[in-house]
Formats: sequence, C-alpha cells, structure tokens
Amino acid sequence: MKEFLQHELFVYKDYHLSVLQLFVVVVVIAIAWVFTKGLKKIMVDRGNYTELERGRRLSVFQLVQYTIWVAVLLLTLEALGFKLTLLLAGSAALLVGIGLGLQEVFKDFISGVILLFDGTIRVSDVIETDGVVGRVKEIRLRASEVETRDGIVMIIPNGRFISGNVVNWTHNRKLTRFNVEVGVAYGSDVRKVEQILIECAKNHPDVVKTPEPFVFFTDFGDSQLTFKVLFFSRNVFKIEFVKSDLRFAIEDAFRKNNITIPFPQRDIWIKRDK
Repeated sequence: MKEFLQHELFVYKDYHLSVLQLFVVVVVIAIAWVFTKGLKKIMVDRGNYTELERGRRLSVFQLVQYTIWVAVLLLTLEALGFKLTLLLAGSAALLVGIGLGLQEVFKDFISGVILLFDGTIRVSDVIETDGVVGRVKEIRLRASEVETRDGIVMIIPNGRFISGNVVNWTHNRKLTRFNVEVGVAYGSDVRKVEQILIECAKNHPDVVKTPEPFVFFTDFGDSQLTFKVLFFSRNVFKIEFVKSDLRFAIEDAFRKNNITIPFPQRDIWIKRDK
C-alpha cells in the first residue's frame, strides 16, 4: 500500500506527482464540498426564515463558501508540490499585464466582495437601477442575478451597484409609501371623493391598516380637481399590481357615486377676417 501511494504518476524535471499527492487533493476537495453543502443546510435551508432573513443568511454563506474554496485552492496547490511564493513571484509581471487588460472584471470581483461584506444589497432585496425594478436572486463574485417584474433575469456586473445609483426599496426593512393620483370634474363633492379614495385603499389586502391611507387635494387643474391617495404597503415588488387594482376600484366607485373623471377639454375660437 505504501509503495502504491508513493508511486509517481508524472515526472517532469524536478517535479514529481505521486498517487499520494493526488489522493490528498481529491480528499480535500471532497471534504470541502461536503462541508459547504452541510453548512448551507444549517445556515440557510433549515428553519422557518422569512424571505429577507433567508437572503441575508445566503449572502453570508456565499462569502464563507468563497473563503473556503480559496483556502482549498491554496492547499491543493501546496499538496501538488507547487511553491506558492515562487509561483507568485515568477508570475508577477504576467499578473500585472492581465490586471491591466481585465480592469473591469477585477473591479466587478472587488465590488462583489464589498457587496457581500457591506450588506447594502442582499438576496431578496427589491432594487431599482437604470429605471428597472427587480428582486435580487443571487449575488456572485463578478455579477448578480436580478429578476424583473416581467420575470426576466438580468445579469448585472457588481461594479454597477457600487459606482452607479441604486435604489434599494427594502433596505430599511420598513413600510414603503406609495400613491395613486386621480382627477375629478369641477363641481364634484370633494369630501365624498376623499372618502371613496380612502375606502378603496383600505379594502385592498396589500395596503396596511396602520398607518392608515390618507388623501391630498393636490391641485386645481385646467379641467379637473386633482387628488392623490397615499398608502403604505409591504408588497414592494408587485406594487404596480396593487396600484392597478386601486385604479379599477376607484373608477368603479366613482361611477356608482356619479363622480366624473374628466378628459382634457379645450375651447377653440376662430376669428375670421372681414
């Protein structure tokens, strides 16, 4: 058995690869793989976590997983007989050249590490970037997956999250306020309009009861009185569906109460030359 383990599989000049070295590499990789799978079950899969809490745990697990695999890579290189100090010193010039050519890629890698450490953007967060709203599905080292409201998965380089303007709708973990604007004809009972708007908002299941919805009388328009109903909701990702439901309910309630939603009107005077 000892002779088998010491048997050399590959020899090139001063480098020798034995069965024992290859066996150690396989064992180290297998242990790391089993350990990371078990760690994920403990940290993420087990327990009745909320979606946001599971996202935070998944981000921490990914950071730990990357650290483990970097350590495994270094151990396997040592086990295979490579001297890391000599390897790094000999490839310094090559690494500088590669670094200059892949600046954006390295920037995205560093940004990914910052995101995992910083926690300003986590898995399951609802974010808005470049006018697109989506939910973060996964944060990797180079790029992250963001699923839009249309079910489209976007692969976004992590550097855009660090250097660009990003709105994190769920970062503070509190309620978010939204509004729906509507205009009614002049002569309408404004208090009745206020009552209808509040009732429509209260009746929607995704509008929280506390704080209560309220109404602003925002403007006297050219052909309408403009109102805005403001409400709080936790359903940030599908808030456009909530707003659509409210508009349907408001239009139906206005029709039943003989309140008119006007369309723009213009009076045109034609002057004829005598």
